[in-house]
Amino acid sequence: MTDSNKDVVVIIGKLVLISVIASALLAVTYVPTSEQLKKNYEEARTATLAELMPQAAEFEAVYGDEIINDEGDREILYYRAKDGSGNLIGYAFFRQHPGAQGLLEIAGGVDASFNEMSGMSVMSHTETPGLGSKITEPAFKDQFKNVKVADLSLSKSGGAIDSITGATISSQAVVDALNAQVEVIQGAEA
Repeated sequence: MTDSNKDVVVIIGKLVLISVIASALLAVTYVPTSEQLKKNYEEARTATLAELMPQAAEFEAVYGDEIINDEGDREILYYRAKDGSGNLIGYAFFRQHPGAQGLLEIAGGVDASFNEMSGMSVMSHTETPGLGSKITEPAFKDQFKNVKVADLSLSKSGGAIDSITGATISSQAVVDALNAQVEVIQGAEA
């Protein structure tokens, strides 16, 4: 073997060794990191439910039939919000819906009679920074507090929600997500 061939073999060997070490380090940090991310995600969801329905003492999950992971967990369709006496005061939910740039995850709350929204929160989005991302700002989100379900549409369509200038698709996606999930809950609770 010539010197140049030996140099190539040594370089390739070093690259393989570095790759193996980097892969091992990633594998070692992945498990604890993914567990913490899952915990943080659940805590954020719990805090959002309490924010949307502050008068609720407990949230009873309503499960679907679909298995969502290897542990056998079923999907949560929505939550029944109950006061301290166990009386139903409304429903809270999370819904994924297509936005202008990708999936939005929207949280919402509606009273037990399906007359009024208690609010809306954006859990995640990939909307355009400075335009569609304004769906997370109080000026937009606060419009959903105590809005009548019958008025849950954009103002250009006769509703109570003002769309974000330059981000009508994102604004409409939020409204559509909320309306769609309220309909699902109404149908399931009827």
